[in-house]
Amino acid sequence: MLAELTATTDKPSVLFVCVHNAGRSQMAAAYLSHLAGGRIEVRSAGSAPADSVNPAAVEAMAEEGIDISSNRPKVLSEKAVKDSDVVITMGCGDACPYFPGKRYEDWKLEDPAGQGIKGVRPIRDEIKARIEQLITELLSGPSAPSTPIK
Repeated sequence: MLAELTATTDKPSVLFVCVHNAGRSQMAAAYLSHLAGGRIEVRSAGSAPADSVNPAAVEAMAEEGIDISSNRPKVLSEKAVKDSDVVITMGCGDACPYFPGKRYEDWKLEDPAGQGIKGVRPIRDEIKARIEQLITELLSGPSAPSTPIK
């Protein structure tokens, strides 16, 4: 478990960041919310949010039984970073405010923008594998809940 948790909750919190918050970060946030079952606080945002979520990402997640069709891209705020324990950029070179004590990662992932469902599926599947590993890391340890990961 993380040494320091956010002041607003006793759950670990994760922020996914991508420039447009329309593909990779939306899929990652949806998977984490779905697979962690409420045990991890989840946020996503972008420095230049798109008007809507990538339709191919919506379709790819629907194939997994996860509906992100009503999600809307959000603007990245300093508060979102400050309130998160883990900040994950999605290989898009986005810059985030830096706060000591946070865990920062950059997941190098292909951009789903402009790709059809066949191109988005492998990106989705890689995100899912990384999310499963992240859940294990965040929820392991003596204070982890005993409920198995779905």
